[in-house]
Amino acid sequence: MTDTLPLCPECSSEHAYEMGALLVCPMCGHEWSPAESASASTEESAERVVKDAVGNVLADGDTVVVTTSIKVKGSPQGIKAGTKVRGIRLIDPVNGHDIDCKVDGFGAMLLKSSLVKKA
Repeated sequence: MTDTLPLCPECSSEHAYEMGALLVCPMCGHEWSPAESASASTEESAERVVKDAVGNVLADGDTVVVTTSIKVKGSPQGIKAGTKVRGIRLIDPVNGHDIDCKVDGFGAMLLKSSLVKKA
């Protein structure tokens, strides 16, 4: 058999087999259609795009400006609107926060891209 089957999307097992119109993983019991695995592989190959509050595409190293005042837990004052943040780093989302940066006066923190705009 020259045709190879895709890895299981749940557990990445290579032991998937065909059962009718579905693919089945014997390791975790996950069932999926071959069309799903083809679309999932194209989605994974596409790079994740992070946009700011006005729709500009952000990249690592960009400078952004905070659009609204943000309360910071454990600090008497928050980050004021208009604060510039230099040298951002895009990360995989953690509770909706997809920017890792250092804010002057606060230190390292995570920000949501929906609260900043590209400078």
